[in-house]
Amino acid sequence: MMNNPALTNIALLAGRVLVAIPFVLGGYNKIGGFAGTQKYMEAFGVPGMLLPLVIALELGAGLLLIIGYQTRLAALALAGFTLVAGVLFHGKLSDPMQAILFFKNVAMAGGMLAIVAAGAGAFSLDARRR
Repeated sequence: MMNNPALTNIALLAGRVLVAIPFVLGGYNKIGGFAGTQKYMEAFGVPGMLLPLVIALELGAGLLLIIGYQTRLAALALAGFTLVAGVLFHGKLSDPMQAILFFKNVAMAGGMLAIVAAGAGAFSLDARRR
């Protein structure tokens, strides 16, 4: 079934968009809740001054995934970020809710690595540049 190039490219587009949405929304929401997010980060020992970089990464790389530009690089950056965030903020695996959130991050990183391997597909700016 996935030997159909059109279906493969639709799946790659849908996958890119779906996996990017939480990052775009997360980055956007951090702007509105800037002070609270800084306090949350600092409670885990992460310098609050890194928040603008987090917002830029989530929004920037998320949007790049959606439009399919520099897709592999954006997905790789988000995979690394997601794993680091999982360890820093959800690393207490003895707490069932934190374990669920941690493994959600692991799954998201896995999805990002699949995008790194597969690329953006035909419905992307990466494909138009070739």
